[in-house]
Amino acid sequence: MSSFERLNKAYKDAKKLLFDDDSKYIFFSDCHRGDNSFADEFANNRNIYYHALKHYFQEGFSYCEIGDGDELWENISFEPIFEAHKNIYLLLKKFHDTSRLHMIYGNHDMVYKNPDYVKKNLYTYFEPKNEAEAKLLDQLQYNEAIILEHTVSRQQIFLTHGHQAEFMNYHGWRFNRFMVRILWKPLQVWGIADPTSPAKNHKELIKVEKRIKRWIVHNDMLITITGHTHRPRFPEPGDIPFFNDGSCVHPRSITGIELEKGEISLIKWQIATKDDGTLQIVRVLLEGPQKLSRYALKKN
Repeated sequence: MSSFERLNKAYKDAKKLLFDDDSKYIFFSDCHRGDNSFADEFANNRNIYYHALKHYFQEGFSYCEIGDGDELWENISFEPIFEAHKNIYLLLKKFHDTSRLHMIYGNHDMVYKNPDYVKKNLYTYFEPKNEAEAKLLDQLQYNEAIILEHTVSRQQIFLTHGHQAEFMNYHGWRFNRFMVRILWKPLQVWGIADPTSPAKNHKELIKVEKRIKRWIVHNDMLITITGHTHRPRFPEPGDIPFFNDGSCVHPRSITGIELEKGEISLIKWQIATKDDGTLQIVRVLLEGPQKLSRYALKKN
């Protein structure tokens, strides 16, 4: 199966959600939430991420995670990840309880493709205070892709992780997971990068982006938002509408894409220093906002 066929299948099987100019979405991906060990790249940014997510919840945004939210290559089970970042999962629960949580799996959390795995690990958690099981993300469903369709213009936004553009990270993810657990995770402490990741392999990153762009052109310039490569992308109207929300494991910052008032923006959350020397977490606008209507329409 080629990258075109894999992306076609993801589009065909995608969950469809309607949106309008009053809808508000925040797209993050590649959090790689780990167990708070030396290999947990997310740990350095967890306070930034938590603050940003709390802001979006209070402002009425829906949260869509575009794959690789949990690091389930380096970690054998979800439990230590939950224990390390419990406050974040309880915040995600608030989104879920208000029907504002939409999850897409990537190659590092491909196990969420199995509904039984999701049910066993994410539906409930053990609450020590009550010494009983409590609801967490009860009835949560993961998807390979999501299509947002505007209720008036019928314009579509295709959301998927982007690993479909690579054979090994799609079909060979179990082998890559084995290599990460056995070889690359221990070597991370020495600063040796994992070559299976396009985020750390520039040549592979370029190939992935080119394959996705060719698919977009072949599909009537369909607006597409991915993650996977960790490289933020925000095209100008008239260019190939390939967006990438970046990642939540940049050094001392996280990036994402906002959709609000029919406009799309690339944003960054980071730690900044006030004049008095105290630190604060701030939102920085990197690109946009641009009206979605300025990009080519994709209709049914």
